[in-house]
Amino acid sequence: MSFSTWRETVFGELASSDRSAFSMGPFGSKITKENYIKSGIPVVRGGNLSRGIFLDDDFVYISPEKADDLKSANVEPGDLIFTHRGTIGQVSMIPRNPRYSRYVIGSSQVKCRLDESLSIPEFYYYWFQSHQGQRSILAHVSTVGVPGIATPLTSIRGLKVPCPSRGEQQAIVEVLGALDDKIAANRRIIVTVEDLLQSRFAQGGLDREVVSSADSVMVEELIEFNPKVPKPHVSEAVYVDMAALPTVSARVTRWGVRSPSGGARFVNGDTVMARITPCLENGKTAFVDFMKSGEIGFGSTEFIVMRSRAGIPEHFSYLLARSPRFRAHAIASMTGSSGRQRCQVDRVVRFLMNRPKLELLEELRTQCDSSFRMMKSLDAESDSLAELRDTLLPLLISGKLRVKDAVRTVEEAV
Repeated sequence: MSFSTWRETVFGELASSDRSAFSMGPFGSKITKENYIKSGIPVVRGGNLSRGIFLDDDFVYISPEKADDLKSANVEPGDLIFTHRGTIGQVSMIPRNPRYSRYVIGSSQVKCRLDESLSIPEFYYYWFQSHQGQRSILAHVSTVGVPGIATPLTSIRGLKVPCPSRGEQQAIVEVLGALDDKIAANRRIIVTVEDLLQSRFAQGGLDREVVSSADSVMVEELIEFNPKVPKPHVSEAVYVDMAALPTVSARVTRWGVRSPSGGARFVNGDTVMARITPCLENGKTAFVDFMKSGEIGFGSTEFIVMRSRAGIPEHFSYLLARSPRFRAHAIASMTGSSGRQRCQVDRVVRFLMNRPKLELLEELRTQCDSSFRMMKSLDAESDSLAELRDTLLPLLISGKLRVKDAVRTVEEAV
């Protein structure tokens, strides 16, 4: 059955019976930077929705008591989230098995909780990712001032959406979800591999307090900080912004190109670490391995570039940058006004650590080389699966491709 033969309904008719099933994020002074704390209930912002699939990290937090005060803005598994101001067209869904038991949406979001006896949230998540779904959202955009959806709650409630049977929704969700499940599985493998590498780094005593000066070394003897790199002699060079740095994993998977200008410069084999609050505290760090041989990239002026010295495994700089004791040292070096604090490189380089044994360095070199090759391969596979999903999505939603034909394609891919 195709979209043209599906019954059409108003999106708001699919809302759950919850009083705040469709609601906006907190206004103005109801949530400010003064409410943010180091841990608690995560606040969902645009960066968590930037690629459709919910990015379950890099949060700011508020207290449970504050979250209780913002009850209508609380979201839970299966809730859809729309951005109504700024990057219009962003739609995501709180995953079924999230990291946290609840979240609070930010001021630029609208939450939509559906009646799951009538509809499957995943189907409408995919629908709003499709060309038709995006057009329906963008038709309500006001371009006066900051781009935004005019009368957001009313507009989103009033969107016209297809309403196939629940069985048809489920069939489409299972096809597209199989690809997302494989992508998620790859992500879990990568996280596990990184955890093993960090565990070996810690087991080697490299994250322990120094107990003997005779067996210690200043970090700048092992790592070069902000090494000199020439300006790229090309009209457009690889550019990495702060948003592209992961918080809990190693690899940059999104980058752009632009005319080279000021900022940190790096090459493959370098580690890039944020130096400004809250990005440093949130863990924004990456190992650079995605460029062509000899290529020079550049990025934010708020990056510190770390490069392993000769004889030190190139991934050592990344493992160190992720180690808790080193990060605590970098954070403790921060100075500046509230909200704009930066760690001081001249203090970071005086970090004292246990001198790594040669056999440990060789073991880390071997393990990291094979592990990072695996992670790069898994990321490439995930990119291909995402591309296939995005190809199948409009065909399934429009009815141009039958579910059983799509199933065969997906089975071959996964």
